[in-house]
Amino acid sequence: MAEEKPSSSTTTRSYWRCSKKDFFPETSFQSMSSYKTAISQTCPRLTDRLLARSSSTNELVTLSKVSENPMQKCLTWWDLIWLSFGSVVGSGIFVITGQEAHDHAGPAIVLSYAISGLSALLSVFCYTEFAAEVPVAGGSFSYLRIELGDFIAFIAAGNILLEALAGAAGLGRSWSSYFASMIKSDSDFLRIKVDSLPDGFNLLDPLAVVVLLVANGIAMSGTKRTSWLNWVASLVSGAVIVFVIVFGFIHAKTSNLEPFFPYGVKGVFKAAAVVYWSYTGFDMVANMAEETKKPSKDIPVGLVGSMSGITGVYCLMALALTMMVKYNEIDVNAAYSVAFEQIGMSWAKYLVSICALKGMTTSLLVGSLGQARYTTQIARAHMIPPIFALVHPKTGTPVYATLLVTSISAIIAFFSSLDVLSSVLSFSTLFIFMLIAVALLVRRYYVKDVTPKNFLIKFFICLLIVIGSSIGVSALWNSDERGWIGYTVAGLVWFLGTLGMAFLSKQRVPKVWGVPLVPWLPSLSIVMNLFLIGSLGLVASLRFIICSAVMIVYYLLVGLHATYDVAHQNELSA
Repeated sequence: MAEEKPSSSTTTRSYWRCSKKDFFPETSFQSMSSYKTAISQTCPRLTDRLLARSSSTNELVTLSKVSENPMQKCLTWWDLIWLSFGSVVGSGIFVITGQEAHDHAGPAIVLSYAISGLSALLSVFCYTEFAAEVPVAGGSFSYLRIELGDFIAFIAAGNILLEALAGAAGLGRSWSSYFASMIKSDSDFLRIKVDSLPDGFNLLDPLAVVVLLVANGIAMSGTKRTSWLNWVASLVSGAVIVFVIVFGFIHAKTSNLEPFFPYGVKGVFKAAAVVYWSYTGFDMVANMAEETKKPSKDIPVGLVGSMSGITGVYCLMALALTMMVKYNEIDVNAAYSVAFEQIGMSWAKYLVSICALKGMTTSLLVGSLGQARYTTQIARAHMIPPIFALVHPKTGTPVYATLLVTSISAIIAFFSSLDVLSSVLSFSTLFIFMLIAVALLVRRYYVKDVTPKNFLIKFFICLLIVIGSSIGVSALWNSDERGWIGYTVAGLVWFLGTLGMAFLSKQRVPKVWGVPLVPWLPSLSIVMNLFLIGSLGLVASLRFIICSAVMIVYYLLVGLHATYDVAHQNELSA
């Protein structure tokens, strides 16, 4: 009889379950009276959790138990390189290059990609140090929770989910646009227009929904299988990208580059802030750390190496497009396929569209993997219901988390246009990358219970000077101030803040791989990301503020109390 008892334990529970305890197992949600008690203690609980920091051990070991089953360590450096290529290439270059060249930058879109590429590379350095030392599925969420505390990590978590939803929805709509352009020279051909809905939400896209469901279904079936499919598709995409660049320059006209700055320098930076979307996806490699066999060795190579090459490829592709077709004649929805049709290579239109579809498909596949792992770690921390942290025992994938991201992104893709999605996504991405740079500086200069208080004060003063001067530069640019005095003063203040930090002794040395030139590179990443955020304009800022306000309301009503209960439960058990 003793042998029979384990069969009724939680280890044999069915993966498919849906009880109240699976969604809200915390003490605060056991009854209405317990919830009222928790709400009445919101202020002291907020004080407790506001700056509470997690630890590497907690993120790597303790939280992983919530998933009940481990993720499979099945990825090598080879897988990571191709996952990086598949995730990044296609997620933006085929999607918004035409839109930004036509509306904001003109032929100078190549400079927009170079600027965004530099900013992305700085963020890559910061991500790599964290990923090598804290190889966990949560990526930036876990890094921020360790260094900046629970509340900031939650705001980042909300934006991570917003990025995941907007990114997947945007790719689904773009996939639909390119497929429609292969059938007819109208990228909205397969969409249903509803005049009663407001602009930006009145073109319903059922095909985008189908694409999202299929891609996420493959991702749920297994990580290694998805990696193999991504590798095959990426090889094809790489070959066609070479074709686009070579034949684009063969049919190029230098006259199409005039005027080079039709919308001025401000248009270049506005486009740079939006095309940053093209570089999103590299963080998906960091998210796969928990399933990587040798993360400390493979992740630095996969991230830094792949992103350096991708930046060069993007600049060449953007230049080829604007030399083939005059910037004001570029199709904003299916730029490359329509461009080849306009220069008389109608057959190439289908080849380019197939490549774009393959690129966006691999981005969806890898994005599905990474987004689900973000969601899994957030659920492990109980910031959203922990049922979404469960890993399927057979596939080794977080099926519930994938279903959550899939269903919401499919609804968004059905209604929202590409321009609405791209601005929301870029703001969230830039905000998170800025926080990662701040977290890296905190990691190097502050160790809890070790760093002297007077040293900590000096460090935070320098950090606030860097952030404040960066915001000042962005505000000056957004106010259309073009005089050199304001920028010189703000730049000098930024330099002095960073220099002051450089004179402070570092409190932690990276064990595996470290960002070079600290604090200069992280500080430069902060100013570039904040500058690009300012370049997105007022509408994107308002959307971000509204979304963040909704997140804070959720946190005060649900997330705060769940994480408080778990934290104090862990303290009692310890």
